Amino acid sequence: MLSFSKPSKMDTLGLMKPNFLRNRIFWLNFSFWLLFFSYKFYDFTVFMPAEPAFVRIALPMFFHIILSYTHYFFILPDLLRNKNIKKYLLKLVLAIAVVMFFQVLAENVVLIKYSPSDYYETFGWTRFVSTLWDEMSFMIFTGMIKFAVDWFELENKKRELENQKLTAELNYLKAQINPHFLFNTLHNLSYLTQIKSDQATEVIVKLSNIMRYMIYDSNKPKVALSKEINYIKDYLALEGIRLNNRFELSFDTSEVDEQIEITPLIFIPFVENAFKHGISDQQTENWIKVKLSSTPKQLIFEVENSVSSAQKEKDAPSGFGLKNVERRLVLSYPNQHRLEIRPEKEKFSISLSLDLA
Repeated sequence: MLSFSKPSKMDTLGLMKPNFLRNRIFWLNFSFWLLFFSYKFYDFTVFMPAEPAFVRIALPMFFHIILSYTHYFFILPDLLRNKNIKKYLLKLVLAIAVVMFFQVLAENVVLIKYSPSDYYETFGWTRFVSTLWDEMSFMIFTGMIKFAVDWFELENKKRELENQKLTAELNYLKAQINPHFLFNTLHNLSYLTQIKSDQATEVIVKLSNIMRYMIYDSNKPKVALSKEINYIKDYLALEGIRLNNRFELSFDTSEVDEQIEITPLIFIPFVENAFKHGISDQQTENWIKVKLSSTPKQLIFEVENSVSSAQKEKDAPSGFGLKNVERRLVLSYPNQHRLEIRPEKEKFSISLSLDLA
């Protein structure tokens, strides 16, 4: 089984925060009413003084706002919850009737007082239709905003749930740590300590480096490639001590930009796979080659290993470990990676390319 560590945190991919969305909606509404008032005020002052024009616009607008947001916050949400159209229409008609009653009452008291009769049209059928049309227009406008807000918040919740699901899956995948490496290393350390080998100190230092990287750095969404390289070097060194260097090893990083940032622990499963299937006591020639190279647009990771005698009698090395890392690549680098697995009679090769831009 291949080893993984803690998951990289999934970025929220620019999810729209509900509070931020509501603040934007508030300012959108505020701007709309301000522009509406400014336009009407400018239009009215063409044929009447500023004071009666202000009153003539502000009073009906006050009732427009009351009805619009009664519809927005109470009537429409009830329809969306209960899906009862008859109840919705009844509440809507009742709200319009109540608001228009008080609007007519207020206009007959206030407008007649502050606005000369030359500027004030007596409430009749024409005014009724005009006022009703205005009320319906504003309710339609705020209703559209309500549907837009609900849609954005629903999409936000869907994305958040998807993100949580992906994060949980990454948590699971990276938590599939192979305990054998740690147990073997500790067992080897115990043996080296008993025989008072100088290598015991080296094992402790490198194992502490590995554990520090797995516990702390692997929590980050991205890490510098240099850290991943050091982690792989420590892993290779410990495996060399454990296996008493019964294999030829090359790790070439001469053609790579170590400042590139990558998802942590994305390469180590392939190295572990090479040790699992490529090193055998039953053959004299065991070897592993690891190479990292990069271009401005790509990072290429290649691993080759000899195939053990026991493995030659089986199918190509695969199993849960490689499927695990393939799934991690899909989650961490969607449509930004190419993985080639080439099983051959005498060697097993893996090539992974990650897009950088």
